[in-house]
Amino acid sequence: MDKSKIKKVVLAYSGGLDTSIIIPWLKENYNNCEVIAVSGNVGQADELEGLEEKALKTGASKLYVLDLTDDYVDNYIIPTMKAGAVYETYLLGTSHARPCIAKGLVEIALKEGADAICHGCTGKGNDQVRFELAIKHFAPNMPIIAPWREWTIKSRDEEIDYAEAHNVPLKINRETNYSKDKNLWHLSHEGLDLEDTGSEPMYEKPGFLEMGVSPIAAPDEPTYITLDFEEGTPVALNGEKMSAKNIILALNELGGKNGIGIIDIVENRLVGMKCRGVYETPGGTILYAAHEKLESICLDKMTLHEKQKLSITFAELVYNGQWFTPLREALSAFVDKTQEKVTGKVRLKLYKGNIINAGVWSENSLYSEEIATFGESDYDQKDSAGFINLYGLPIKVQAMVDAKNEAKK
Repeated sequence: MDKSKIKKVVLAYSGGLDTSIIIPWLKENYNNCEVIAVSGNVGQADELEGLEEKALKTGASKLYVLDLTDDYVDNYIIPTMKAGAVYETYLLGTSHARPCIAKGLVEIALKEGADAICHGCTGKGNDQVRFELAIKHFAPNMPIIAPWREWTIKSRDEEIDYAEAHNVPLKINRETNYSKDKNLWHLSHEGLDLEDTGSEPMYEKPGFLEMGVSPIAAPDEPTYITLDFEEGTPVALNGEKMSAKNIILALNELGGKNGIGIIDIVENRLVGMKCRGVYETPGGTILYAAHEKLESICLDKMTLHEKQKLSITFAELVYNGQWFTPLREALSAFVDKTQEKVTGKVRLKLYKGNIINAGVWSENSLYSEEIATFGESDYDQKDSAGFINLYGLPIKVQAMVDAKNEAKK
């Protein structure tokens, strides 16, 4: 990259530690270039407060805040949820937000005639891949600046040193310096004591969990909810019709207060290392559970099993930053076909971190009580004899051949 040609840079800006110091760093190292900050609103709520003042104060010429919440839910979250995609128990909250944000980032970069796009992802993480693959899809010739792959800063402590030296205001300190990512789907925690796999997360410490409470602190009485789906998409909560986004937000509150959706995992990153994280996904965990329960009565065996196998591939594509690929689009088309009959109602009981099935109904249900009952039915049990004889024929023939050959020895 010829730095002398970089006059205007669009920066993916969250206002966190990394992107806050990148603004003065870009101006120092790229010819005092103009920096246009772009924040994609994917539901990080209070993190957006005071963002414009902070961006301008640290050297940005302007700040765009793009409301991507509906796009994020309808075109990324729901398709992933319908696929049943889970990466090593992780519900992909950071993963599917990145292509959504990157798409908006490129739109502003092209609108502003930017010479480069910059992001604050580290060289150790997955997000650098997710951002850059999406940028390459929409602007294949756009130069990308990744300061973590250029500067001499080696740690978050050194980042804080840089911020203090350049009078960059921060909302964190060295003791609460977890690496976090927040949106309307989840909140992730990494770093500090969590880097020791032998340490127990401080779930009961005030301020650690932000989207809910520890199961220990959850109410002693369960909360019952009902969710209605149409073709795999949630359309109503407790009988009230609402958008998928509003259902997720309401489920976050209900799940959070009942200690739902907290996981502590060591995951396999795309870049080759293992990393430990704590994730809060209260509403998403409930949504996945309800959708899976409804599918259990609406999908035939072969379709369900094939879908479960392909869900692993779908999850890996999302995790690995390959959202904008022909394979992901093809898998989404398959998923949409499987969801045509996934319409009905699910009742769940939320209790101290647990999601307990409490009923499922669908006009498309393939479950027949009349056939499955232990009571009297029209099912002729004699039919199973012929089925077993044919199904077991290869085993019988193999045994006969083995016995014959053994007798010859």
